[in-house]
Amino acid sequence: MPPMDNTISPLAPKPDVLDFLLKRRSRPPRSLGTDTPDDATLRRILTAALRVPDHGKLEPWRLIVLRRPAIERLISLTRTRGAERGLGTERIERDINSYTDAHLIVAVVSSPKPSEKVPEPEQQASAAGVCLSLLNATLASGWGAVWLTGWRATDRPYLSQGLELYPHETVAGYLHIGNEIRTPPERPRPDVDALTTWVET
Repeated sequence: MPPMDNTISPLAPKPDVLDFLLKRRSRPPRSLGTDTPDDATLRRILTAALRVPDHGKLEPWRLIVLRRPAIERLISLTRTRGAERGLGTERIERDINSYTDAHLIVAVVSSPKPSEKVPEPEQQASAAGVCLSLLNATLASGWGAVWLTGWRATDRPYLSQGLELYPHETVAGYLHIGNEIRTPPERPRPDVDALTTWVET
């Protein structure tokens, strides 16, 4: 008789994980400090982030890790490019403020691949999945994080000059990561009953 396999099934209930997901909360940029994960910890977080649905195994995304010197360069570009776009001073300064204290940002790049079976919107959805997975993996590792977008995620000159993206690429999200220096208050959450339709037949 073969020995009994005591390995726990990956599909066994994990109430602690579900409890984490029910309570997860993004951390705004100004609630994050300057401490960041070391490279080994970050690599583990990134590895978890890339375990997302990916129809066709196209890997239609990639990651760019931005440390402080790169972020300072992007701050300068935000000011220059914001002025070129005709954005007001107040708007530009607000955009810059989101980068002021950042010491680690991971840009999740949406990089669609040619495919007859997987349409581009589906590939972009997979990139968005990486953003959420990265956010949750970071929070689960004990670090604060927030997922941001805005005009800097799609502005072609900004993407070309700041991140050297290819013409077909955009940024699905900028994930700011750091230690938590203040806990944000809870906010109202969606009403599942108001937003769910149950179809029985």
